[in-house]
Amino acid sequence: MANPTLFDPMSFQHGKPMKNRLMLAPLTNQQSHPDGRLSDEEFHWLTMRAKGGFGLTMTCAAHVQAQGQGFPGQLGVFSDDHLEGLTRLASAIREAGSLSSVQLHHAGNRSPKELVGQPVSASDDPETGARGLSTGEVEQLVEDFVAAAVRAETAGFDGVEMHGAHGYILAQFLSPEINRRDDRYGGSLENRSRIFFEIIDGIRRRTGPDFQLGLRLSPERFGLKLAEIVEVAQAILRDGRIDYLDMSLWDVFKEPVEEEFKGWSLMSYFTELDRGDVRLGVAGKITTAAIAAEMLDKGADYVLIGRAAILHHDFPERARDPAFRQVPVPVSADYLQGEGVSPKFVDYLRDTFRMVEPA
Repeated sequence: MANPTLFDPMSFQHGKPMKNRLMLAPLTNQQSHPDGRLSDEEFHWLTMRAKGGFGLTMTCAAHVQAQGQGFPGQLGVFSDDHLEGLTRLASAIREAGSLSSVQLHHAGNRSPKELVGQPVSASDDPETGARGLSTGEVEQLVEDFVAAAVRAETAGFDGVEMHGAHGYILAQFLSPEINRRDDRYGGSLENRSRIFFEIIDGIRRRTGPDFQLGLRLSPERFGLKLAEIVEVAQAILRDGRIDYLDMSLWDVFKEPVEEEFKGWSLMSYFTELDRGDVRLGVAGKITTAAIAAEMLDKGADYVLIGRAAILHHDFPERARDPAFRQVPVPVSADYLQGEGVSPKFVDYLRDTFRMVEPA
């Protein structure tokens, strides 16, 4: 069978299909209210991307516990107080013809003390001052991820994605360097990955048959080992209860950092896995229509567009031209505001990613 094109629809085991193979990556934007309620600015930013043609529009990382906040202005999904904004957002994304997803997140030891007071992690972490969770607290964390998924479904979202990447709390459980527990959540890789399967099981049991479930993993840095992430990814794919796996690779063309795995692209270690009916996507510096199409040719089912979607709210429509590539950076603040980026988000992009011309 020929490889899919960017504009072929993609079905899932649960719920509706994506109309194309272009998914909006979950992007930190610092635009929500301090208590996690959705702001008009974040509503505008996300719905503009839905109207721009993305097959699935995903929120930024939304924290499932107040104690898990990772950055200022973060969207929340830990309280029913968030339902009004989330419901409004889900409805608007649906009206724009896109699927919708909330990314479920807890920052763990990456939570700033000035936001949460005492950060927590899989184990005590002297470097960050994080406190290791008790077994009961891990069980509560599982429950709060599941409850957040139920809340997203109540709001009308098509699904959720678990954030298991980039050194946040689920990845902290996976890391043999950070996770030094001696209970059922520590030690062997089976134990360190147990929290993933418990959350997946809980979401599947307590949401409807059409509710979609994704998972984001990253295979390197933050104490992770590529061989272990490949093993966990294969186990989750074989388990078959998620709809899509989102591999965040930083750069879809890069080789692994671990010497013994060099010679092949990092992406190839995941495209060669037996994925059954689970869809596999990749993210990392996909800046042109040609790169996006090439990733499908190399075995991905779909691609996630990050910074290029900040610069072009209608990246999917522009990608109908095979020669399309993102505008060079840095760009002006006025340009970004024309793309639905609020002044707060502009400041974040200027300070963190140097995507904005000096003020």
